[in-house]
Amino acid sequence: MRILVVEDHADLARSISRSIKQMGHAVDMLDDGELANDVLKTEKYDLLVLDLNLPGMDGLDILKHFRERGGVSPVLILTARAEIEDRVSGLDLGADDYLTKPFEVVELEARVRALLRRHQSKRSTVIEAGPLIFDTNTRAFRAGGDELALTPRERGVLEVLIRTHGNVVPKDQIFEHIFGFDDEADLSAIEIYISRLRKKLKGHEVMIRTIRGIGYMLEAE
Repeated sequence: MRILVVEDHADLARSISRSIKQMGHAVDMLDDGELANDVLKTEKYDLLVLDLNLPGMDGLDILKHFRERGGVSPVLILTARAEIEDRVSGLDLGADDYLTKPFEVVELEARVRALLRRHQSKRSTVIEAGPLIFDTNTRAFRAGGDELALTPRERGVLEVLIRTHGNVVPKDQIFEHIFGFDDEADLSAIEIYISRLRKKLKGHEVMIRTIRGIGYMLEAE
């Protein structure tokens, strides 16, 4: 999953980002409201974690514009504002959940899991590619009745491929889903994860094909 965190308090933003990455998701961090609004015009995210008090543009305005453009990703609002009016305004504009500062990171993680699970439940909870099965609620992969032992980023790569199985996925698209703006990595990292996944999928009658010069495709053998 790819998550955008818009928070101008540097230490808090780093803490949130670190926690979400440990959950196995890619994270982009922004600290300016106007920039976040511009980014959301072109980039797609599975979840937005949005502070309200931001330089450039208020978080409520970002949320308003995002929903007006047809954005459907769940939005978790973070704010130091305790007034009931702000909570109501955020929910009326399309926020999915509210977390008032200060908060414990474990609570943030629980809210993130719940929002992603709720959003995914609107789709099929199980995706299959031949004998390979992906549970979107638990994010577990099973093949031949056994759960595959995957690292968070291996799981992220395989998730992108199974959600589009039978179709070619460009390498840079996979990269965008598992790495954030600030991660120190390049496209060659994808080749490493693909190689590891091929070894773990061996014998399970499903394969990752390389479409030279374009990307990769997951298909049942």
